Amino acid sequence: MVFITTLSLFSFDVESLPSMDIPHLDKLVHFTFYFVFTALGCLSFREIDRRNTPLKKVIVKIILYAVIYGIIIEVLQGVATIDRDPDLLDVLANSLGALFGSFTVKYIFSGKTPLNWMK
Repeated sequence: MVFITTLSLFSFDVESLPSMDIPHLDKLVHFTFYFVFTALGCLSFREIDRRNTPLKKVIVKIILYAVIYGIIIEVLQGVATIDRDPDLLDVLANSLGALFGSFTVKYIFSGKTPLNWMK
């Protein structure tokens, strides 16, 4: 997380990169990162906890951590950097990624034919 936080606070010369004309690509990147971050967080926390905490509680905790982390990063971009600005749409993309990541974990490990890893 320290590595990701550090990268989030630095600017990169994107003009030297090959151009990809995909609308709102940065929001897709935010969504994808938080989707993976939350899904892996749920699985990791559940495994470290030896499955003592119900999956629902794990999911709520990880969503809260991810959303709060995303908000803190956006605030830091506005306060601690010269050339970066906070973006509410980034916070929205982060939050949606966190929700969908956790719902995906919930879907995979519950339902009619769940994977039994979480039992």
